[in-house]
Amino acid sequence: MAQAPQTLDALAVRTWCGLALRALGRAREDIDAINVYPVADGDTGTNLYLTLESAATAVEAVFAGYGTGSAEPSLADAVRAMAHGALIGARGNSGTILAQLLRGMAQVLADDPPHEREGTGGTGGTAGAGDPDCAAGTDGAGLRRALRRAADSAREAVAHPVEGTVLTVASAAAEAAEGTEGDCGAVARAAYEGARAALAATPGQLTVLRLAGVVDAGGRGLVTVLGALVEAFTGEAVRETLHAAEGAADAHARVAGVPGGAGAGPWARTEAAAQEETRTGAAGSGPAPCADATGTGGPAFEVIYLLEAEDTAVARLRARLDALGDSLVVVGGDGLWNVHVHVDDAGAAVEAGVEAGRPHRIRITHFGLGDVHTGGEQPPRERAQRAVVAVVPGEGLAGLYAEAGATAVLARPGEPPASGELVQAVRRAHAREVVLLPNDAELRHTAAAAAEQARTEGIRVALIPTRSAVQGIAALAVHEPGRRFDEDVVQMTSAAGATRYAEVAVAEHQSWTTAGICQAGDVLGLIDGDVAVIGPDVTATAVTVLDRMLQAGGELVTLVVGDEAPESVADRLEARVRESYLAVDTVVYRGGRQGALLLIGVE
Repeated sequence: MAQAPQTLDALAVRTWCGLALRALGRAREDIDAINVYPVADGDTGTNLYLTLESAATAVEAVFAGYGTGSAEPSLADAVRAMAHGALIGARGNSGTILAQLLRGMAQVLADDPPHEREGTGGTGGTAGAGDPDCAAGTDGAGLRRALRRAADSAREAVAHPVEGTVLTVASAAAEAAEGTEGDCGAVARAAYEGARAALAATPGQLTVLRLAGVVDAGGRGLVTVLGALVEAFTGEAVRETLHAAEGAADAHARVAGVPGGAGAGPWARTEAAAQEETRTGAAGSGPAPCADATGTGGPAFEVIYLLEAEDTAVARLRARLDALGDSLVVVGGDGLWNVHVHVDDAGAAVEAGVEAGRPHRIRITHFGLGDVHTGGEQPPRERAQRAVVAVVPGEGLAGLYAEAGATAVLARPGEPPASGELVQAVRRAHAREVVLLPNDAELRHTAAAAAEQARTEGIRVALIPTRSAVQGIAALAVHEPGRRFDEDVVQMTSAAGATRYAEVAVAEHQSWTTAGICQAGDVLGLIDGDVAVIGPDVTATAVTVLDRMLQAGGELVTLVVGDEAPESVADRLEARVRESYLAVDTVVYRGGRQGALLLIGVE
C-alpha cells in the first residue's frame, strides 16, 4: 500500500473530496431514510452528496488548470476552491451547513497569517497558508484549528442553533481534535471518533429523533465526511458500524419501540417509529427547528438562493428572514452568500434577497400536503405517470415552466447545473416517465449522464436535446401526458426541432465572431448559436435578427424579455411583426434575470 500523506496539502484535499463523495454516494439512501428533522423530506443524504460533488468538481478544476506539469496547486488554492464549490452548490439545510464547515476550514488553512498559528517561535512552528511553504501543507496543529473554526463558523451561520444536530456533531469533532497531539492522521481519527460518539447521543437531545429511533441525518453525513478524511491521511477505510454506541443505541431504540440487539439502533428506522414520527410531527435533518423541538408545525416552503451582497446588507437580511420563518442559515462571505430559510411566504423571502443584493439560482420547494408539518397521517404520494424536467435560465421562465406542469431547474450563465442536480430534479418530479429538456447545447452531455443515472433507479427518461429555452417552450406546448410515451417524445422533439432560436446579448470583451470582430459593449445577435449581427443598439439589433429569422417563414414568434432589456424592445418587435409579416402571431414572456437580454423563437 502506498504511503498516505500525513500532512494536509492540496493533494490530500483532492483525495479527501474524492473519498468523501464516494462515501456519501454509498450512504446517500441510508441518510435520506433517517431524515426526520426539521422537515421529513428524505433528502439530507442527497443534498450532502450534491454539495460535496460541487466542492470536488471545483478542486478538480484547480488541478486541471495546472495541467500535467510538475507544478501543483497550493493548499490555499485547493481549500478555497473546495469552499467556493460547496458554497455555490449547497443544497438544502444540511448542504448549506456543510458548505460553511468547509469554508471555516478554508479560512484557517488559506488565510491565517503566520503569527496567529501555534508554535511559530524559533525553529518550530506549523506551516500554513500564510507561509512561503504553505504549498507543502499544514500539520496536525493546523488541522485542529481548522476543525475548530469550521464548527464555530457553522454555528454562527445558524439563526437559532439546536443541539442534537450536525452542529453538535461538528463541535464534538473539534473538541476531540483539540485534545489530540500528533500528525493529521491522528487528529482526523480523533475528530471522527468524537463525532461518532456525539452522533450516537443525538436522540437523547432531540425528541423527534428519539421518537423516530434515529440519529440526526446531517450529523450522520458529517461522520461519513470525517471518515473519508481519516482514510485520506491513513490510507485505511474506517468502519461505520450502524451502532455508534451500542448501549445508547439500544436504549434509544427501546424508547422508540424498537427491539434492541442486531439490526436495531438509532441509525435504523422502523415502521413503528415512522408512524410515531408522523403522529408527533417529527421532521428531516438540519440545524434549526421548524416550530419547536417536537416539530408540530412549520412553514410550507423551503427557499434557497445564492446572493451577491455586502456584509451590512446581509445583516439586515438575516433579521428580516428570521422574522418571516425558521431554519434560517446564511453562509458565505466576501460578497457571495448562500441563503436557506423555511417560510410560508416564499415571495417575501425572495424580495428580501432582492432588497439586499442580487439573488440568483433561486430554488423554492413546497413541502407538500403529505409532509409532517400538516399533522395527521398521510398516505405516500403516488408517482405520476409522466413529468417534464427542464433547465431554465431565469426566474420568469421557471415560473412559466412550472405553470405548464414542468419541474424547473434554474441555471445561471457560467454556473450550469451539475448532473447530480438534474438527477435530483428527476427524482423530485416523482414520475415513472420523465422527459428531460436541457435547453442548452452545452448541457447535453450533463443531461445525458443524469438521464442514465435516473434510468438505473427505474425511471424511464427521454432526453430531448433542446438548445434554447424557447425550444423547450415549443416542446411543452405539444406535451400530452395522456399519449403513449414514445409518441409524446416524438411530438415534443419535432416541435423543438422546428423552432429556430436566437438571443440578443452584450459582448463582454473584444472577440472574433462569425459576423466579424466585436468590441466590449457591442450588442450581439446570435441565431442558432452563431453570431449573425453586431450592432450598437439592442432594439435595432433585435429587429435585424427577427427579420433574418422570418425570411425563412414562420407562424409564431416567441419573445422572452430579460430584466435588463430596454422596456420598449418587446413593443417594437410586436409592431414589426404586425406591420411586416401577415398571419404571424407573437407571444411575450418575462424571463427575469436570464443572462441574455432577449430570447427569440420562431416556429
